[in-house]
Amino acid sequence: MSPHNQGPVTHGDCRAGPAGTNPGATQLLDMPKQMQDGPSHITVLPLCLCSESTSTYDYEISGPLGRENYKEMYLFIYRTDVVSVVDTYQYKDPQDVFSREPFILRVSAPSTKVKEFVLVPLHSAPHDAVAEIDALYDVYLAIINKWGTDNMMFLGDFNADCSYVQPSDWSSIRLRTSDIFKWLIPDSADTTVGKSDCAYDRIVVCGNKLKRSIVSNSAGIFNFQRAFQLDQEEALAVSDHYPVEVKLAA
Repeated sequence: MSPHNQGPVTHGDCRAGPAGTNPGATQLLDMPKQMQDGPSHITVLPLCLCSESTSTYDYEISGPLGRENYKEMYLFIYRTDVVSVVDTYQYKDPQDVFSREPFILRVSAPSTKVKEFVLVPLHSAPHDAVAEIDALYDVYLAIINKWGTDNMMFLGDFNADCSYVQPSDWSSIRLRTSDIFKWLIPDSADTTVGKSDCAYDRIVVCGNKLKRSIVSNSAGIFNFQRAFQLDQEEALAVSDHYPVEVKLAA
């Protein structure tokens, strides 16, 4: 399957001078963003990136996902000199567990130790977070069946803390109880911009090659409010969540 233009999936690119050099480690950053506009509105994102960078960026975006009238889309933005998309897969969700079924990318990153791996995003419905995070185990099995690889990274706004996922819930979540998976963002983290203290946003990896590619202690939260010296109101105008990030070794 070509990764481009499959049904509702759209693809775009932009160029702003020569591609940048490989810094020696590939940094993956998940900016939890609810995309509620059509693809024509999304083109502004790579254009903005191009205006601030000499690198070339591209993107993949899912079709509208969600129940009833409220829809969101999963968006991946990547540097083309570091990552290329090998294939895409819209999970079918036969049991209708997910409010927004994962739109999955198989990517090639030749400069990293792992070389190729799979990205699985999730923005769970808050009150169904336990069931949806648990169902990522079924997505894991489906990906192995489809692509024959277990090198996967699950990432996004899982709503995996506070009232939505309580300590007593973890024992019923296979993605947590199985030692196959490594959770890189701890329960003690705070990924929220506001006054709450919740580890909603997570990165979870599996597969020996991918696990060995993770740069030690590189997983964390990018506090853009502190980095850009924003006040609370300015930060919340950007997002009510901080991005989570991790680096892959070259």
